[in-house]
Amino acid sequence: MKRTDRIMAILISLQQRPETAQSLADKFEVSKRTILRDMQSLSEMGIPLYSTTGPNGGFRLMEGYQLSPLQFDSKEALTILFALQAMTRIPDTPFNQERWTVIDKIKAILPEETLQQIDPILNHVEVEIPNRNYKTPFLMPLLEYTTDAKWLNILYRSKKHNRWSQIVPIRIYTAHGFWYSEAYSNHHQEVRTFRVDRIDQIEVIQSKDLNLPNLPNKNSKETKLTEPSIRVIVKLTYQGALMTEQDPHIGHLVKNVTEDAWEIDYMCPTTEWDYSVQYFFSLGLNAEVIEPESMKNEIYKLASEMCLRYQNK
Repeated sequence: MKRTDRIMAILISLQQRPETAQSLADKFEVSKRTILRDMQSLSEMGIPLYSTTGPNGGFRLMEGYQLSPLQFDSKEALTILFALQAMTRIPDTPFNQERWTVIDKIKAILPEETLQQIDPILNHVEVEIPNRNYKTPFLMPLLEYTTDAKWLNILYRSKKHNRWSQIVPIRIYTAHGFWYSEAYSNHHQEVRTFRVDRIDQIEVIQSKDLNLPNLPNKNSKETKLTEPSIRVIVKLTYQGALMTEQDPHIGHLVKNVTEDAWEIDYMCPTTEWDYSVQYFFSLGLNAEVIEPESMKNEIYKLASEMCLRYQNK
C-alpha cells in the first residue's frame, strides 16, 4: 500500500473508532514507528488529532470532524463485491434480501470505468461453499441474543439426543455451508459448538439463579490450558495432508517434513479424543498414527471390525 493510501485509510479508520499505534501497525502490516510518522504527517496537514493514555487510550479525531464522501477505487470495489458475491452463495442468512440489493446499489454508484475493470474478474473468481438445503429461522434472534450475552434455553437436535440445553452464545460464524453458534453450555460446563439449523426452539431464561460464566474473549486464539490433553503425532500422505488442512481445528498444524511426506503433531484435548480417532481412521492409508499407542490400538480395532463386515462368508 502506498503511503498516501495508508494515511487516508488511517484517517477513515479513526473516523470509525479510536486506534492505537500498534493496532494500526497490525492492520496495515507496517512498524509502529511508521504509524507514528503517519500520525505526525496527519497533524501537519491540519487534521484535528489527539491521543489519550490508559486501557482505552489511543489516537482519536476531534468530535465533529468528518471526511467528505469518498469514492471506491477499483480494488476496494472489487473487495466489497467479491465478499458480497460470496455471501449470496450461503443458502440461508439473516440478510437474504439485503445481500442482493446492496450489490445493485454499490454497482449503481460506481463509475462505468470501474465496473468495466472489475466485472471480468468477478466473473472468474468465487468462494466455494457447499450447497446445503436447510433453514435457520432462529439465526437472527440468536445474533441479537449473542450481542446481549443472554442465557438461553434451546431445543437442540444432536446426533444422539433431542433435548433442551441452557447456553450463553458467544459468537456466530459460518463454515462448510452451515451456520454455527459457539456457546457456553451449562450442562457441559464448557464452551461447545452448536449447528444453528438444528435449533428447533429458543427461550430467553429470565431466572436470576444462573450466573454469567467467565466467557473467553471472542477474538482470543488461546486454547484452554487447563483441559487434559494427549500428544498426537500422525504421518500424512499428500492426499491426507490436503484433507486434514481443511479441518477447522487442526488444519493449520499440518507441516511438510520431506518432499513427499507431511506430519501433524498436536495436543489433543481428551474431550476430542473420540472425534480424533474416527477422523484419522477415516483417512485410511493416507494417515499413519505414530503416537500415542492407545490411538493406534483403537484405530486397529475399528479397522478389524471393518474387515469383519466385508469379509467373504
